[in-house]
Amino acid sequence: MKALHIITGLGVGGAEQQLRLLLRHLPAACDVVTLTNPGPVAEGLTADGVRVIHLGMSGNRDVGAVPRLAKVIRGGGYDLVHTHLFRACLYGRIAARLAGTRAVVATEHSLGDAQMEGRPLTPGVRALYLTGERLGRATVAVSPSVAERLSRWGVPRQRIHVVPNGIEVERFRFDPRARVAARRQLGLPDEAFVVGGVGRIVEGKRFDVLLHALAALPQDVRVLLVGGGPDEDRLRMTAAQLGLADRVVFAGERSHLSAESTGLPALLAAMDVLASPSPEEAFGLAVVEGLAAGLPVLYVRCPAVEDLPPQAATGAERVTGDPDSFARALLRVRDAGPRPRLALQAAHHYSITRSAAQLMHVYEAAASGSTPRVSS
Repeated sequence: MKALHIITGLGVGGAEQQLRLLLRHLPAACDVVTLTNPGPVAEGLTADGVRVIHLGMSGNRDVGAVPRLAKVIRGGGYDLVHTHLFRACLYGRIAARLAGTRAVVATEHSLGDAQMEGRPLTPGVRALYLTGERLGRATVAVSPSVAERLSRWGVPRQRIHVVPNGIEVERFRFDPRARVAARRQLGLPDEAFVVGGVGRIVEGKRFDVLLHALAALPQDVRVLLVGGGPDEDRLRMTAAQLGLADRVVFAGERSHLSAESTGLPALLAAMDVLASPSPEEAFGLAVVEGLAAGLPVLYVRCPAVEDLPPQAATGAERVTGDPDSFARALLRVRDAGPRPRLALQAAHHYSITRSAAQLMHVYEAAASGSTPRVSS
């Protein structure tokens, strides 16, 4: 099977890095079109041997992107088109229809109760989404929680298929040498208790909660934030106003797939606990990666954990989203002392090879014109 993946951009983000990881495990020949911003993930895909096409879309009003994209689809001889993220899903489905390709699958990576991709949901966004959705054959939800939201929106249940995000668990195996190297590179003392946060630095992730919690914690506690985004300057200002500038490290964007001391697995090794204060998540990939690294995890919302049986979610604790609750929970973890850094059961549940196999079932059904079986 030959498939074309269409995504809005290929900067360092969860959906973008998940696409790169998925293509390493899908038993299909795949090309990728990015509408905007090729970014670091495009470079990684190219290094993996994947053909990446930059459409050069200038904005939402660049309607000329549709015929350009349709030309790419017609000329590629693709059996199936798979779209990712809102803009690519809308333009990609329309272009596929113009190109005569009916086998279209879309993945909904970032649908919350009140936000989509960090933006407020409005009746207009919902109407536009549903209009585009009807042009495809299947919509993939990354968690049962997202599947339920799609159903409430009006997407027919028979068109929704759950294929969770996946990880390579072994890649996050704790390495004490990587811990030492990463801490030295970041200027973190060996004896410090490091609270990690991973994700886009945007207001909706609420990393400011961790800074306010840090103000109530002992001096040996540090916060390490991994990611980039428009809220970073505000967070740096907040840290300075709280007198915490020397206790907060902004590590910037890091690759999930790098085995070097600069990659996310090494930075997770440098942490002692992972905290996820976001009140709204479609999946919670950072939490799963933290569990794979053997970290205790504190979270506000995480469908990846909440959708599992309780016995499979050991190592993750749900807390309310205020700074005091996080401060108390972090102090409990700190006072409990270190524990063995072994990948926890929840992480093993989300194997990328399993996700790739599930997605291929959706592809085969969509390409044949049948309706994929609803999963949960």
